[in-house]
Amino acid sequence: MDSFKAENLSMISSNTNMTMIPSSASAAASSSSSLSPSPSPLSRYESQKRRDWNTFGQYLRNHRPPLALSRCSGANVVEFLRYLDQFGKTKVHTQLCPFFGHPNPPSPCPCPLRQAWGSLDALIGRLRAAFEENGGKPEANPFAAPAVRLYLREVRDSQSRARGISYEKKKRKRPPPLPPPTLPPAT
Repeated sequence: MDSFKAENLSMISSNTNMTMIPSSASAAASSSSSLSPSPSPLSRYESQKRRDWNTFGQYLRNHRPPLALSRCSGANVVEFLRYLDQFGKTKVHTQLCPFFGHPNPPSPCPCPLRQAWGSLDALIGRLRAAFEENGGKPEANPFAAPAVRLYLREVRDSQSRARGISYEKKKRKRPPPLPPPTLPPAT
């Protein structure tokens, strides 16, 4: 995967994603918008989902041998997630590190940077939706494969141990019970 450029993956791991439009294109777009209705701009989620889908497609094209989406499996998705680790920004302490299990280490250490579990989880959610929007059948979705869920669970557990932060499942908040209706006084 040496030919796969890091610039293409920076969009996946970055927290802020902005689309730059050259001023001449912006002026042309604003002048033509009065003539014909233009499609509404994509939401941040939709833009990110499109970028992630294109990045995964490029990953498949650069795979050796190139891999068709129809032949892609959960194992290929896990391989992609492992590949993304080299572009991560989250410090994950090894068990030999003196800061293993400490959420706020007092000094730097040589432990590797990885993709954060939350980022990977959100990425898989977007790719899972994009797969089905691009004509994939839900039962054949490689992003929903048990291997991917298992990998994400292992990443979450190992990162929580390494950083001393527990990921507890959030309990669903129930709305407070409504007070019983009061009847108006009888006349």
